[in-house]
Amino acid sequence: MIIPNWNGAALLKPLLASLRSQEGVGEVIIVDNGSTDNSLEVAREAGARVIELRSNAGFAAAVNRGIEASTGVWLVILNNDVELGSHWVKSLITAANSAGAWFATGKLLDSRRPELIEGTYDAICAGATAWRCGAGRPDQAFWNREQTIRMAPFTAILVRNELFDRVGLLGEAFESYLEDIDFGLRCAIKGFSGIYVPSAVGYHRGSATLGRWHPSTIRRISRNQVLLVARHYPAGWIFRCGWRVLVAQGLWGLVAMRHGAVWPWILGKLEGLRIFRAHRGAGDRALFAILEKSENEIRELQRQTGQDLYWKLYFALT
Repeated sequence: MIIPNWNGAALLKPLLASLRSQEGVGEVIIVDNGSTDNSLEVAREAGARVIELRSNAGFAAAVNRGIEASTGVWLVILNNDVELGSHWVKSLITAANSAGAWFATGKLLDSRRPELIEGTYDAICAGATAWRCGAGRPDQAFWNREQTIRMAPFTAILVRNELFDRVGLLGEAFESYLEDIDFGLRCAIKGFSGIYVPSAVGYHRGSATLGRWHPSTIRRISRNQVLLVARHYPAGWIFRCGWRVLVAQGLWGLVAMRHGAVWPWILGKLEGLRIFRAHRGAGDRALFAILEKSENEIRELQRQTGQDLYWKLYFALT
């Protein structure tokens, strides 16, 4: 089990306590991003192995150091602001083994309002913006269907260790945010799928370290939306889905502006464009079909569970 952490001592205590009731948990590794609080003391008192990084290298780098130090067949990766329901690990391992899945995730509820879903699995539109399916929706029977998925949030995920040998580690250029979408696209292109197991329930505070609309959060998400295009979209993408990229990321800028974060959004886009060429990948034309299926999934889920204004405008304009 790998838990990246930065100044999260208060979060680690309930998380590590929740692990005591889990079956199938092996070694617990806390990868600390240069915390200045008592995170190391809390981790060691709970019996966790600690990997100390000198500075905050970001979520992706911390997870990668944990993966490199792990030897288990299955790896669990958790945010430090998650608490697991009973049998979470066992439920995911059982379902993944039965389905032959390469990764698995469960239903995350909002720890502040547990009647609401915080997240399930992920989907991405052709405009390179993502939706954590079900976020903010009431927890109801619709979200209790086990199913095959293309992408899962690294907020709380079970992954076969071998998968990282097949598709690579997390992209450290992303630092934090959308590194799981990048990983999911690599898996989908190579044909590795996962499973959503709603009986495995966890509770997530969400953006507990910096806050959902912190300038650094918005700058990184804004930049990383551009990096997804650079790394994955094949030649000719601008003719195939350039308008949808412009609409999706422009609308996201309006959302940022509504929350007083338009300047970080602009800085993120400028940074993404500046490093675009350095991160340009060859792409794979199979991506277009994956994006269309994922976008259609967003459209259908929105139709069935209620439309968010962002997605309503995106689909109307594209």
